[in-house]
Parts: sequence; structure tokens; C-alpha cells
Amino acid sequence: AILKAPVDLLWFGGIGTYVRGAGETNADVGDRANDAIRITGAEVRAKVVGEGANLGMTQRGRIEYALAGGRCNSDAIDNSAGVNSSDVEVNIKIALAPAMRKGSLTRDARNKLLSQMTDEVAALVLANNYEQTLALSLARARGAADLAHLERFMQALEVRGLLDRTVESLPSTGAVADRAARGEGLTRPELGVLLAYAKLALFDDLVSGPLPDEPYLEADLFSYFPAKMAKKFGEEIRAHPLRREIIATVLANDVINRGGPSFITRLQDLSGRTASDVVAAYVVVSEGFELPALFRQIDVLDNSIDGTAQLELYQAVGRLIHAATLWQLRHGDAAAPLAERIAALRSARKTLQPHLAAKVPAQTVEFVDQKLREIAETGGPEELATRLAWLPIEELIPDIALLAAQAKAELRAAARAFFAVTEEFRIGRINEAARAIQPADYYDGLALARAIETMNSARRGLARAALVAYPKDREPVTKWVEAGGERVARTREQLQALTEAGELTVSRLTVASGLMADLG
Repeated sequence: AILKAPVDLLWFGGIGTYVRGAGETNADVGDRANDAIRITGAEVRAKVVGEGANLGMTQRGRIEYALAGGRCNSDAIDNSAGVNSSDVEVNIKIALAPAMRKGSLTRDARNKLLSQMTDEVAALVLANNYEQTLALSLARARGAADLAHLERFMQALEVRGLLDRTVESLPSTGAVADRAARGEGLTRPELGVLLAYAKLALFDDLVSGPLPDEPYLEADLFSYFPAKMAKKFGEEIRAHPLRREIIATVLANDVINRGGPSFITRLQDLSGRTASDVVAAYVVVSEGFELPALFRQIDVLDNSIDGTAQLELYQAVGRLIHAATLWQLRHGDAAAPLAERIAALRSARKTLQPHLAAKVPAQTVEFVDQKLREIAETGGPEELATRLAWLPIEELIPDIALLAAQAKAELRAAARAFFAVTEEFRIGRINEAARAIQPADYYDGLALARAIETMNSARRGLARAALVAYPKDREPVTKWVEAGGERVARTREQLQALTEAGELTVSRLTVASGLMADLG
């Protein structure tokens, strides 16, 4: 009766498995002491289930409950802060051991320091776990739109021999297709499993490569430890025998929490680059666009605005992360040190951001204003609403900086030419329509991304041609278009017919991007 009660929260805090899947028998569960009272996931009427105990529900029971509308994670997710705390404690003791061996730190002094750092360790651990459960909420909110990417991720794990879907109670390829047909995504318990696999696989990839040795990432090593310890025992932290593993852990957590379980696979498929390359590009984007501070501005809105609206604010940043990381993989200088790449992006943003509103087409300003109103209506602060509304435009800054370098032009002149081409060929409208396309399958999605990239490369190429041809002209694009005569006019007409007459499709966008590229 207690297990079936219609309550807000059912919390498991002891020993025993009380909920199973309808297709499981009590013998399958293996907890004979509770056979008489065990129920199925579909019979649980609590709005939320929390598992403070181990295996309060079987994984199939959780999935059944979640498919029926219940909200739960899993025991691994709900208890992860405890495991995280133990890991941090062990690594703190390992770091302090050399000081104890040298006699510069007594055991009593170490124990006192551990006690003093308790609250800070708790805060570090809770922040990490906040981001982890937020990642599940964001993945769940994307629902069926993410299914193709998650299916591809599961296939990639299977090829590497890392995943057995049957063992993990994950849906087969056919079952994923059935969910897609019904418009259903994966449940939180299923996403939690994939989140864990994504982090473990990425950790292995990072440790086996050179990225953890990048000097810039020393900050990630120090972020793992309490600030109080970092001040007094910096050299011990730098010499930690698990230094590379700690950096890899911090990176894997951050990248997967912010990008989602399929982030690495998705960007590898789009770029052909290694997992380490993807992470390096992500770091450039996160630090270059100063996203940690932006995320904190959204975090503080907990319980002050609608939760669904708050998730959409996070999703807006997530879209920038995916697009900007892909740009870095395709066009960034992978051979340059991370610090140099980050500084270049920050410098370009500092130069261009104050002038963006004056340079973008009027139609783009209308789009931004509409977004600003929508975000402001959620109750978020005006400063945050403004930054988020301008993110899709801010995302273009690296492309403008690349244009300036290629054309040997000043940044603001490059921005004028860039947005003049955007307006001349209505690229903003085309990209907005492209974002609304729902690809039929995973590879249609790759084709869509490739067509958008071709379109954007063509925009940069046309702006470069105009800047090179008319370097001293205030309006080089206007001059270039006039010089192009009938050929340019005909291409514009063809683009308009393809992209504005009827629904935009992947095939139409592919043809349109090809026409643009041919003009270059």
C-alpha cells in the first residue's frame, strides 16, 4: 500500500528491491525477502522516485515507471555524490602524502585541514552532480529529436565492444525506431546509463592522448581540489601521480554534462576528428565565450522562474556549444596552444560585440528583439536575456575573425562585409528556416549540417572576394554585386525560389548552398 500510494515522493533509503518491471519475475530480482510486497513500475503512483539506497528498483522497473510518466533517475545517479566525495577525499590524501613524508605536514595537521575543507568539498561535489542531473533533464527535454544521435552513439559503443544493450536494458535499434515513430525519447534511467558510458569512454580516450598535458588545463586540475588546499599545497597538486587522470575526469564530466551523451560521437561524425580534438575545441568555445559565467547566471534562477523555461535557456547555450565547437574543429588552428586560441576568440569578441547591433541586417535585429522578448517573458534578468538573444549572432564572431585574417582586413570592416553578404543573399532567413528542418534520419542530419556549412563557407568566400577586390571601399559588397551583374542577380533569384517558395528541405538547402559556393 505504501509503495502504491499517490504521493509526491517515494524515497528508498534502506536495503531491498521493491519495484520490478512487468516482464521480470521475483526470481529475476533476487531479493526473496521482499517478494510478497514487490510491485511493478507501472503500479507506482508517486510523482517522483528517489533512490538513496542501492537497487531500490530494477532498471526495467525504473524504465517502466518513467514510460508511464514517473520521474526518476537511478541509484547510480542519485547516489553519485557519495562516490564523488570518496574519490575527492582519496585524491586529496594522495596529494598531501608527499608533504607528510617530508615532515612538513603532520597527520594531526592534515586531519584538521581535511575537517576544515569539508564544506568546500561538499560544494564542489554538489556542483558536479547538479550539472549531471541537469544534463539528464536537458537530454530528456530534447526527447525524440535526440533519438537518432543517441542510437548512433550506442552503435559506436557496440562497435568498440563497450556496450551490451541487453545487459543495460537499453532499447534495440528496432525499439528506438518504434519510439521515434511514437514521438517518444529515452527515459531518464536510460539516459543516465548512456551519460555514464559517454563519460567513461571519453575518459579513456583522453587519458590515452596528449590533451591532459596541455598547460592551460592545469586550471582544471586545481578546480578539482578545494581552494584552501590549492593555496598551501600547489606544488603537491601539480605533482599528483594521478594528475592526468584527474584532468581527464574533470574534462569528461564538463563536456558530457554540457554537451550531452552523444556530443562527442556527433561532432566526430561531422568533422572526422578525434575525441581529444573535440574536447580541445569545446574548451576553446567554453572559455572563449566565457560560458561558465553564463551558466551561473542561469543556475541562480532556480525556483524563481518556470523550470521548463529555465531548461530552454540552457538549451540556447547548448546550441551555441554544438555549433561553435564544430566550427573550431573545421576551421580552428588545432596546432596552436589552447591559451592562444582562447585569447584570440576573446579578443575578437571584445572588438566586435559592441558593434554587432549596428552592423547586422534589420531583419536579424528583429529576430534578436523577438528572442529577447520571449526570454524576458520567462522572468529572467534583462542582462541575461540580452546575452542569450544575441548568442546566435555572437556565434558568428569566429567566422568574421577568420574572414578578416583571410582578406587581411580590419575586424569591423570584415563584419560589415560579412553581414552585407548575409543581407544580400538572405542567408539569415535561410539559416533560420534550416534550423526548423527535422531530418528524417541520422544521415539526413549530417547532410543538413554539411549543407549549412557549405552555405556559411560560401558567405565567407563572397565577403572575402569583395574585400580583396575593393579594399578601400566603404561598401565593397555592393560594388562586388554590381560588378557581378546578371550572374549574381540570377543566383539570388534561384536562391529565393529554392528557399522561400514552399518548405525548405535538406535537398533544397543542398542545391542552394551549391549555388552560393559556385559564385565564389
